[in-house]
Amino acid sequence: MAGYGFVAFGLSAMLIGTQPLQAQVTIDVSKITCEQYILFKVTDPQKIAIWLSGYHHGKRETTVVETQTFAEFSEKTKDYCRGNLTMPVMQAVDALIAGKK
Repeated sequence: MAGYGFVAFGLSAMLIGTQPLQAQVTIDVSKITCEQYILFKVTDPQKIAIWLSGYHHGKRETTVVETQTFAEFSEKTKDYCRGNLTMPVMQAVDALIAGKK
């Protein structure tokens, strides 16, 4: 009867061992070009825009996000990137923010 415990353990170990592993992917946002951003080459541009918004809000120590302004700025970023494909998207956002002031 003790042998059944080893068999059960072996089967459960085999099942666990065959489960697909989730790979962790990290992205250095400072290296994403405008071309990669607008052409979905890294991920959905909306996800990058949300991260960039959080990053810049964090730098300004503000937790308030105006959804309408965010949507407009996201579109302005895409427009700016269309004319600056090789520029890192973070630099494009910095240029747009500097132009707002």
